[in-house]
Amino acid sequence: MSHTQKDNVALMCDVAELTGLFDSSQGLDAFLGRIISTVAWHMRAAVCSIFLYDPSARQLVLRANQGLNPDFVNRLRVAIGEGLTGRVLARRGPVCIGNVHSDPDYRVIPGLYEERYTSFLGVPILRKSSPVGVIVLMDPVENYFTTNDVSALQIISSQLAGVIENVRILLSVREGHAARSVPAGPADGGADPGGTYLVQGRGGGHGVVFGLSTRINHYLHASEEEAGRHNGLTEADFDRALAETERQLLDMQRTLRDRLHEAASLIFDAHVLMLKDDAFSGKIRQRIRGGYNPWAATVEAVRAYAKAFADSPLPAFREKVLDVEDLGRRLLNNLSPDEGGDGIDYKGRIIVAEEILPSDLLKFSVEGVTAILLLGGGQTSHVAILARALRIPLVFAGDRRLMRLPEKTPLLVNAQTGEIVVRPDPAACRESLERAAREKELPPPPADASPAALADGTRVRLLANINLQSELAVANRFRAEGIGLYRTEFPFIISNTFPTEEEQFALYIRVLEQVPSGPAVFRTLDIGGDKALSYFPLQHENNPFLGLRALRFTLQNPEIFRTQLRALIRTAAAAEPGRVKVMFPLVASLDEFIAARELALSCVEELRAEGKDCRLPPLGVMFEIPSAVFLADELAAAADFMSIGANDLTQYTLAVDRTNQSMSPWYAPHHPAVLRSLQRIVSAANRAGKPVSFCGNMASNPQMIPFLIGIGLRTLSLDPQRIPVIHDIIAGLTADGAARHARDLLALGRLSEVERYLAENAPPRTV
Repeated sequence: MSHTQKDNVALMCDVAELTGLFDSSQGLDAFLGRIISTVAWHMRAAVCSIFLYDPSARQLVLRANQGLNPDFVNRLRVAIGEGLTGRVLARRGPVCIGNVHSDPDYRVIPGLYEERYTSFLGVPILRKSSPVGVIVLMDPVENYFTTNDVSALQIISSQLAGVIENVRILLSVREGHAARSVPAGPADGGADPGGTYLVQGRGGGHGVVFGLSTRINHYLHASEEEAGRHNGLTEADFDRALAETERQLLDMQRTLRDRLHEAASLIFDAHVLMLKDDAFSGKIRQRIRGGYNPWAATVEAVRAYAKAFADSPLPAFREKVLDVEDLGRRLLNNLSPDEGGDGIDYKGRIIVAEEILPSDLLKFSVEGVTAILLLGGGQTSHVAILARALRIPLVFAGDRRLMRLPEKTPLLVNAQTGEIVVRPDPAACRESLERAAREKELPPPPADASPAALADGTRVRLLANINLQSELAVANRFRAEGIGLYRTEFPFIISNTFPTEEEQFALYIRVLEQVPSGPAVFRTLDIGGDKALSYFPLQHENNPFLGLRALRFTLQNPEIFRTQLRALIRTAAAAEPGRVKVMFPLVASLDEFIAARELALSCVEELRAEGKDCRLPPLGVMFEIPSAVFLADELAAAADFMSIGANDLTQYTLAVDRTNQSMSPWYAPHHPAVLRSLQRIVSAANRAGKPVSFCGNMASNPQMIPFLIGIGLRTLSLDPQRIPVIHDIIAGLTADGAARHARDLLALGRLSEVERYLAENAPPRTV
């Protein structure tokens, strides 16, 4: 077979094709059989096999095969490390061999007919960094599989891990759940008193908006009388609603993929799989034929599935509850669009929910929600950061009356102050919206605007903090001089599984392409604390901010860390020397930095041995812990550059949880201890001759800019939309004046004295 016959990798990544292969009536093995047939066809391989991992026996079991003896399906078992297939799982990485007959691990299994083939390519299927299985390709042509084939199969295996998990969940629930109803009536809390009233929450973003409320699962509590209003529906209406719902889901998946280039694949995969599950749609159809109206039959099925998932002891099952409820709403909306009155489910609505996952936030962004109100325990900064990146106003509120609002209750939401006005006065609402429109962020600077500089000509570089690639256009629009902080965890958070090396490499290359000049500083994975991965649940910790997070987590999980480091090292080789920089978060000791650096160096050696382009980028330390401040001189000597993460540094210095609303009066970045820590870090950088930058909310605060400039900082990284304001503040300062300002502040020992000094010496407003 010719290599040119192989299809493009993009074809193999088509999510709609993979999810469309599932037919629940035939079971998991038939599903896997269709997968291998499709993979073999696209890759033009003579053999394709899928082995699934049996954790009880610690063995791989052949579950689907094309090209070998079919009698071995469900009979052939391979131990970890046994043969070439076992080697794949033992290494947790791809194995590509041009001639298996010369490999010492190759073994002939009589009757399997494997000896007919020469080339071998195997890739592990991993979920939550745990084994799911192995996918194997073979061909009689020697050296048949290329590095492009390896990349393609890695992407496929990453997607298969999530699809296989969803299939297993659906099949398990189908076989084991009882059709129990969700109890009628809303959650606990006081009743909505009616009329106009104010709810005070905590703001999680920007913007003042007006919209109509909706609860995601309100229809689950519908009365029989409400269901009776839909008695005119037929089975044909249900079939039409099924088809329309699937079309909408696939359209939204494509829209999401086009809008967000991160590894956000398979966000709607559970929805599509459930639509095709005969135990779901087929059971609804049976109820319709038994005399139920389609609306009531759909509600009953959704209640049963939601209850079954919610009662499961497994987190992966419980996380599907919102998917089930969301799917039910879409079906009902397509069954009775006139009754729903929405057309598109959530467009223009303000969503009221207990809690949402980052993937839910992405779904809502595609559908044009106006705002989100969260009432549960989801007061996590990563959800707020993601909402800001997606430009979705978000408020955290504890008032349970919001959960009892009638559908389409008018709401006025201020995502900055956290104020929610229920049934606002129309005139006051118009005034608030008009005032908010006048106070929007400054327009971007003109194309010929000069870079930021002090009044005496001293240059200051203003870089952008980036969470998602969609923000890169904003950074360019506001003339950011590069990326001072790219938070690499957000592609992990919004994905359904750990992004592969190839996915991360492609993502980082796109970052460089979209911001073609200036530095690009990538912070390695920072999860734990308030940032969780739904597919990799960490052990329960009484205080997760002091637990396994950031660099501690990646050093404890070297395969995850190695995958990211390899992608970043390859990215550095694709750019001009020194442009790509990598910094490690939450470094607590010199030992941790050295361990991370040693791992990066070993990745360079691996990539060189594999013949891949690579270059070790400059490696930096992010100062976020008091212990690092006391080791600033040693860390400055070891690192290539330094960066100050002031948000966490403030949190850990003052022992204040910055996500806890009740502790907000104690979260003071201008505290004397924080200011002196910042000065100590900058001084250490200057003594070592190492560049130092500043990341944190303080860089967007005009009141604090003179201090930051005064202690010697000349590179600030901030929200790109704040660049025009900070640019103008800087233009009114001189180096000598800012230094005097900083000395005055550093001499003060009381927080009240600092606050009084800042109020009396605030820079002039520019807006």
